[in-house]
Order: sequence, then structure tokens, then C-alpha cells
Amino acid sequence: MQFTAKQISEFIDGTIEGDENAKVTELSKIENGTAGSLCFLSNRKYENYLYSTKASIVIVGNDFFPAQAVESTLIKVADPYSAFSVLLEKYNEVVNQMNVQSGIEQPSFIHPSAKIGKDVFIGAFSYICENVVIGNGTKIQSQVFVGADTEIGENCLVFPGVKIYNRTVMGNNINIHSNTVIGSDGFGFAPQPDGTYSKIAQIGNVVIEDDVEIGANTTIDRATMGSTFIRKGVKLDNLIQIAHNVDVGAHTVVAAQTGISGSTRLGENSVVGGQVGIAGHLSLAKGTQIGAQAGINFNTTIENKQWHGSPAQPLRDWMRASVIFKQLPNVEKRIAVLEQTITELKAIIEQNSTIAK
Repeated sequence: MQFTAKQISEFIDGTIEGDENAKVTELSKIENGTAGSLCFLSNRKYENYLYSTKASIVIVGNDFFPAQAVESTLIKVADPYSAFSVLLEKYNEVVNQMNVQSGIEQPSFIHPSAKIGKDVFIGAFSYICENVVIGNGTKIQSQVFVGADTEIGENCLVFPGVKIYNRTVMGNNINIHSNTVIGSDGFGFAPQPDGTYSKIAQIGNVVIEDDVEIGANTTIDRATMGSTFIRKGVKLDNLIQIAHNVDVGAHTVVAAQTGISGSTRLGENSVVGGQVGIAGHLSLAKGTQIGAQAGINFNTTIENKQWHGSPAQPLRDWMRASVIFKQLPNVEKRIAVLEQTITELKAIIEQNSTIAK
């Protein structure tokens, strides 16, 4: 595949500075750019690579003006990161078209009651249970289990090793990466008088709406009753735990190693950093932003507010507290000096008092 700077600029609505006939055949990071590659510069801390890269074309922002001579052809756009992501998607589409998967590989098992749409691919060693519905254009790769009465929409991509439990409902254009588990039992146990725990049956399901992407090794529990919801456009990273009856709002992004406890509702367009812990039965406002390793154990009502720390606090408070925390060793030394000074002053006062008597 070969594209010219002119063709690329038309894809991303850019302006060319340099040779509009410059050609590229691959995408790469700017620090690894070679002749025939296309790169982008979004973060200014990588600007020095622009002056040494051998990349044929580099995408930059409209407000960027190089401080030195640049050998590469530049394409200026409003948002280099977004523009490059568009090109990555187009590249991925072309690659996928070149490696089209179709048909049903053997050995695999498909229950006679299952309804399989047009242009569906089912990989070897997959197991499709009774009354499953799989929509047109969906790709089920190898070693996938799809439980009874599950509905999978159109143009979904389920990577190898995914396990989808009974009665899961999935919309269209969903990607689920390897070894993710959808619909496992929620963590429900009732303490007994003798100190043991009795399991509470988890009879609900999981509902995943359109345009969701779920990373590898993520677990989404079925509801105790009703449904666990992953709303439209949600993006989940790898290694995330979402508990029973959680409702993740539309177009929310959650980073790796985050855990969301049962029955919590996360507002739409929220952003959750890595290793965040969110307690159960909470309601978080629309646009909530949570920094990495934060702990949330309270409801939030103010939209688009940033929270950091554990227990979490507003960003400005957390920043002030962080500054003080860093100074604690010096503060401890100063207190020790003050205590010693007070002790010495007391001794002097007592001595003078004795002399006066």
C-alpha cells in the first residue's frame, strides 16, 4: 500500500508543507521514522526527533512552526493525534480486508437452534450454545464460548479465548479482546450465623450496547437481578473488574486494573485512570475524571470534576496535600528542633525561678 502526501492530506483535511508527491508505505513512531514512513508529532517533548527523523511525512498541528530545517514533508491539521488515529483505522481496515475471515472452521460446535447471520466467521474449537443469535458480519475467532440465549449483534469481533455466559445481550460493532469473561457470577455471598457464607444466586445478565471495545482479561459480572450495563461507546482497557449491576455510562473510558464494585453507576463521558478502586452502590456524575490509583467511596454530584488520591479529593486539594506530604520529613525535623528548644527554655525558666527564690 502506497499513499502520497496529497492523498493523505485529503483523508485528514490537512495542509501540505513540502513535497505533495512524497510517498509512504508504512506508519511508525517519529523516533523510529525511516524513508517511506508516516509519523505524527502531537506532544512537543518529542519535537527534537522531528529534526533527525528520516520519515517521509510527518503530521503536525496547525499551530506548529519548526525551530530548525525539516527534511520531511509536513501535513498540518487541527489535531495531529486524532488525524493519525484516522489513518491507523484506515490502515487497519485495509489489512482486515486483505485477511478476510469467512465461513465456519472445523472442529467447532454450533447448536442446531442457533441462528447465524450472513458473512459470519466462527473459528475452530469455538462452542455456540442453544438459541444463540449472531448478527451479520460478526467474527468469532477460535476457542470462544458463547452461552445459551446470548444475542450478538452485527459486525462484532470476538478475539480468541473469550467466554460469554448465558443470556448476554450485545449490540453492534463491538470488539472483545482475548480471554475476557462476560457474564460470570457477581460476588454475592450472605454471611451465616455460624460464620460461613451462603452463595446468592446471580440470575441477571450483561447488556453491552453498540460501539464498545473491551480489552483483554477483563471481567464483567452478570447482575444479581436485572442487568449489568456497558453503555454505548464505552472503551475498557485490559485487566478491569466490573461487578454485578454496575452501569457504565455512555462514552466512558476506563484504564487497566480498575475495579468498580457492585451497583455503582458511572456517569456518561467519564474518564477513569489506572488502578482506581470505586466502592459499591455509588452514583458518579457525568464527566467525572478520576486520577490513577484513586479510591472513591462517596457519591459525586458535580459534573466534569477531577478527583485524585485515596480517599479521593478534588484535584486542587490533592495537589496542595501532595506538596505538604513531600515536606513532612523536613517538618518532622523542625518540630524536633522546636521541641528541644522548648525543653531547654523550660529548664532555663525553672533554673531562674529557683535562683529568684
